[in-house]
Amino acid sequence: MKTCPFLSRTPVQSLRQLASGNGAAACPNASALMSKATACPVMGKALGVRQHHTTSANTQSSEATATVSVDPTTPSTPNAPMKSAMPVTGQTVFDYESQYAQELEKKHRDRSYRYFNNINRLAKEFPAAHTGDVSNRVTVWCSNDYLGQGRNPCVVGTMKQTLDRYGAGAGGTRNIAGNADLHLRLESELADLHHKEAALVFSSCYVANDATLSTLAAKLPGCVIFSDSLNHASMIQGIRHSRAPKVIFKHNDVADLEAKLQHYPVSTPKIIAFESVYSMSGTVGHIREICQLAKQYGAITFLDEVHAVGMYGPRGAGVAEHLDYEANLAAPHAGNGSVLDEIDIITGTLGKAYGVVGGYIAASASLVDMIRSYAPGFIFTTSLPPSVVAGSLASVQYLKLSSKERVMQQINTRLLKARLAELQIPVVPNPSHIVPVLVGDAELCKRASDSLLTDHEIYVQAINYPTVPRGEERLRITPTPGHTPDMTQKLVVALATLWKQYKFKYTQDWANEGGKAGVGVENAEAVKPLWTDHQLLSEIPNGIHQCHCETQNVSAPAGIPATA
Repeated sequence: MKTCPFLSRTPVQSLRQLASGNGAAACPNASALMSKATACPVMGKALGVRQHHTTSANTQSSEATATVSVDPTTPSTPNAPMKSAMPVTGQTVFDYESQYAQELEKKHRDRSYRYFNNINRLAKEFPAAHTGDVSNRVTVWCSNDYLGQGRNPCVVGTMKQTLDRYGAGAGGTRNIAGNADLHLRLESELADLHHKEAALVFSSCYVANDATLSTLAAKLPGCVIFSDSLNHASMIQGIRHSRAPKVIFKHNDVADLEAKLQHYPVSTPKIIAFESVYSMSGTVGHIREICQLAKQYGAITFLDEVHAVGMYGPRGAGVAEHLDYEANLAAPHAGNGSVLDEIDIITGTLGKAYGVVGGYIAASASLVDMIRSYAPGFIFTTSLPPSVVAGSLASVQYLKLSSKERVMQQINTRLLKARLAELQIPVVPNPSHIVPVLVGDAELCKRASDSLLTDHEIYVQAINYPTVPRGEERLRITPTPGHTPDMTQKLVVALATLWKQYKFKYTQDWANEGGKAGVGVENAEAVKPLWTDHQLLSEIPNGIHQCHCETQNVSAPAGIPATA
């Protein structure tokens, strides 16, 4: 009913009359409803398949006597016209479409089927967007373009000029035709950002994680991978592809990790794979403690900073840089003794806070060269287009200098979390920029998302299984520097209305049930934000910096002077 526009707008009584009435001339043995279904571009095809299967069944007895005769002495003629193929005698052709339908039905039954909304971001008005109807404007509250860099004139202008100069595509893989000076400059910039000797750019960070973990573990004899239980799907896939033994430790549980490391000799190659900011809960990994365990037990560290690059640290290198904020502010490059130097492999994305697309790793020169030489996910993939690489380079350089966007994003996040806490609307507690609002039911979460979009002109996507465990479905909200206080007020009012209208559980309700996903947990410690008050206050007067664009005649974002 929700999917078909004809069914959704036709009264039930009219449907009954059509179903019981006489068929149309084009379909004399069917009801009028069946006639309309036959005319439908979707249902018509389905009915055609059904009719074909019925006809095939009626003629099965005659086909059963047919035989296919092949003369092995007759040479094949490549250019000869093909004869109609017949199924092997006595065997039934597998019903592929039925299998697809069964698998989709499973997703519908367990409420994990994913609906994609038609949302079109408006660059000059972001976080505004329009739906499939260009006149219907909505405010986006769930974008991973955390800092609005996707609309930054410095980034967009650089991409436009590079597109005019170098064209649309890269021309092939890096090995064959796509290794440009821009790729090398971006990799050099990323290596410097993370205090590493080298970096390597991929088509996405999903590919970077998969390719690096699978290749690295396969090249380390007897390697064992220790993986946080809430690691991203790309890391899980890379571990599977490596075929190396894996040990899963409890999420953010350093004691459990150490207990499992103790079962293996120090001489055994080990990789500890974890994240800095876990995107669906907003929790933050214990980077310093895990680095210490890695040294003690002879492991190397693989840190995914996808949801933290651009967001934390004085230059936007991520949580690892942020942990030694003052030291990295005073001496931003490698060798300053910060924990950033201790991590062996860092992966990041260019498609979230940097506002473009692509992924990368940063590590020692020899490790990066080995991945470049062996990883199929890098070798056999067409490289990122020059315009994309140039935009990414401009964005990385810009956020190395400007903290204005990071500060405003943190302020807006604090404001929203505080307002929701006042209303007892349950937010999964965390120290990061993610605002996960717990609903706890897949169907209700989808209903909340739909109602926000249709009734309140607010877009927040529902998050369900397998992205989060069943029973922990949520609305994942991500404030940006572009969200105004009025927008925040409208969102808070809309959520309060939904919680009352649909009788969703408040924080106290979850507490009465013993807590869920960190909400309503008895005697829980207060969570302190990663960005301290002192850091935010110290950055506000200094958060507006020079815009160093890669090309000339590109304007800086509003409010950010492009002075020499």
